[in-house]
Amino acid sequence: MKRYELYYWPGIQGRGEFVRLALELAGADYLDVARGRGGVGAMQRLMDAGSAQRPFAPPFLRCGRQLVAQTANILLFLGPRLELASAQEAARLRVHQLQLTLMDFVLEAHDTHHPVGAGLYYEEQKREAKRRAADFRAQRTPKFLAYFESLAEANRGWLGGRRLSYADLSMFQVLAGLRYAFPRAMRSIEPAHPHLSALHERVAALPRIAAYLESKRRIPFNEQGIFRHYPELDGPAG
Repeated sequence: MKRYELYYWPGIQGRGEFVRLALELAGADYLDVARGRGGVGAMQRLMDAGSAQRPFAPPFLRCGRQLVAQTANILLFLGPRLELASAQEAARLRVHQLQLTLMDFVLEAHDTHHPVGAGLYYEEQKREAKRRAADFRAQRTPKFLAYFESLAEANRGWLGGRRLSYADLSMFQVLAGLRYAFPRAMRSIEPAHPHLSALHERVAALPRIAAYLESKRRIPFNEQGIFRHYPELDGPAG
């Protein structure tokens, strides 16, 4: 197996974390390039190159001469190689569909703190963020979680079938992020979704994932990433 090179910003989990979890669970040989000396520059050069195939933004993954960008696309590429998705087309596309829906959910979580523009500071859009976060907590999060809960129940614990896939790792990450960003709201919402809570715990207990979560390779959640904890966006206390 060739060594994988993952390119993503070094100080945040972000979208790169969904790829890291798959690589970690598989025990894959990979290099988190931008976390090494000169790595950010190397990543930037790949984006700035004159090639017609250059990626728009991280994350992207290099395997040999192949360069794959976009989180869901990277996982579609890695899935069969890491035995985290079926090689059979219908099953593989079903897991890819789940991942695309999860990335929609992730984008909506991001937009709670940047509802006006990604180029503006949070402090410049706090009023709009409070309104967006209220809708996310009350409407969007329960709707997404109810959908995934129904799948976890129907498939006896996993989302895409009878075995774990990279979509389950991504669901774990989304739940962890929501618990960090909206702890009060999630204490109210999550009890209605016991199969997802159980999925989170099952993934966290996988030996390689448990070791990764305890290691320095796991970047802590922070207020520069997708999932940010701003108490004023978490709704009223009590």
